[in-house]
Amino acid sequence: MEHATACAAPLPAPLSLAHPLSHHGFRLVPATVCTGSGIDRREEKIVDEVPVGLLYADDLFAVMLATPTDLEDFATGFSLSEGIVGSADELAVTAIDELTDGVRIRMQLPVERLAALLRRKRNLMGGSGCGRCGTDSFAETLRPLDPVRSTACFAPDAIHRAMAALPSGQSLNRETGAVHAAGFARPDGELVAVREDVGRHNALDKLIGALALARIDPTGGFVVVSSRCSFELVHKTAAAGIPLIAAISAPTSLCLGFAATVGVGVVAFVRERRLTVYAVPSRVAMSA
Repeated sequence: MEHATACAAPLPAPLSLAHPLSHHGFRLVPATVCTGSGIDRREEKIVDEVPVGLLYADDLFAVMLATPTDLEDFATGFSLSEGIVGSADELAVTAIDELTDGVRIRMQLPVERLAALLRRKRNLMGGSGCGRCGTDSFAETLRPLDPVRSTACFAPDAIHRAMAALPSGQSLNRETGAVHAAGFARPDGELVAVREDVGRHNALDKLIGALALARIDPTGGFVVVSSRCSFELVHKTAAAGIPLIAAISAPTSLCLGFAATVGVGVVAFVRERRLTVYAVPSRVAMSA
């Protein structure tokens, strides 16, 4: 089957999948392993999960529980997917401060963006398992978005290729076995970038930020994730203009309803040469 690439803009060379980290993302802790043959006391690698404060003009907007790696990507992707800025050019990350109990990311915005932000400030904590925690109203949680304009569709073979390659970019998960990954693929399934985090939505924010900072057009490829496909993942995918998200596990009802309204294809259970198309089937080039 040939790969469909309708309206898919050419992408630059892939970013390094083994992106250099400012922080390893894990720490060593003492542990005792009990087996039938005895007891083994040793050090184990445990993924870091810390509060990450996001400040705009020194005003705290949100605190997310996240893995403290690729933090500029995270700040950029979060700001884009939450609609705080319309492009990475509007955001300046001025400082990343490591604190005794977490990390603080300082950013600056244009005056008009900052005024709009103050009107919707949430200043609450978001857990690593929920990307919409911290919002203080139903309207903000289900914030509407314009439909994704890309007309691209992708072959099942390309989706399988991207999902099969995802573990190669999961260096932190190989160390700890405790983090999710989000990867961006070309229309033929070649992965361009992978980002990891203890929170699946944080991993996607990091990926969106990495694409924006590298000037990679998100409308010409698709996302693969190592998790279920929930509402916040589809919302962030749509906000970035990405036309399809493929997950290794199941979708949720809320994500499917939203995906249909914004034109994001949802493919799930991508494993063992099988996949299930749940939303916007025109995004998948299926033969009879």
